Amino acid sequence: MATSLFNKIIYGPVHSRRLGVSLGVNLLPVDAKTCTFNCLYCECGLNTALNSSLPTPEEVKEQLCVTLARIANEGKTLDVITFAGNGEPTMHPDFEEIIDETITLRNTSYPKMKISVLSNSTLIHKPKIFSALNKVDYNILKMDSAIDSTIKLLNQPASASFSRNWLVEHLKKFNGNLIIQTLFLRGTVKDQVIDNTTEEEISAWIAALKEIKPKQVMVYSIDRDTPVNTLEKVTEKELFIIAEKVKKLNIPVIVTA
Repeated sequence: MATSLFNKIIYGPVHSRRLGVSLGVNLLPVDAKTCTFNCLYCECGLNTALNSSLPTPEEVKEQLCVTLARIANEGKTLDVITFAGNGEPTMHPDFEEIIDETITLRNTSYPKMKISVLSNSTLIHKPKIFSALNKVDYNILKMDSAIDSTIKLLNQPASASFSRNWLVEHLKKFNGNLIIQTLFLRGTVKDQVIDNTTEEEISAWIAALKEIKPKQVMVYSIDRDTPVNTLEKVTEKELFIIAEKVKKLNIPVIVTA
């Protein structure tokens, strides 16, 4: 299937299925997919070689200010600024500085607006990343599976040390100040069946949630084109069945079908 990159530092606003009207911020090159994961379902495609540099904090701030002013002048509303883009946003070496600048801008001129980060959790062990994520309103961290073989197949982490146990132990350090985001799917890849909705998968995932104790969980399935065309979307009914298991943990859950 066709996939696409975000070709600007600031993009949107777009209507996010989970966050409302969202203005996107891409801290990565506009002409390459760059990530510490290589997820089979990523709408930006699989990882590619770097062809251009990262935006500077000054460029991000300037373009964000210009865009927010334009949106305000047009009389449009905005719910959230979301750091996502063409890969893992926390890879930017000045991530914490950019978050701090964005919070200052928000507090000064747009106090009702929220700030969110969509992260794959791979760099949360770094003190500056951990600190920055604790400052935003919606610290949304990925956990697509709690079984190592599925993580390896589905997310394809760049680091050999990334595992279920590593992930859970570091997510616990947020002391509940995080939102877990999980994409459910099934299909085949490289002649292997992939399905993170099985009883074994859900049981392991629920057990991990019990340890992590997030303030919210978001469950969803494929909505856009994926780089691997043998993946299948999970039905809304199935997502709600999974959500009911989360509710039994007294954790609020959002289902996006």
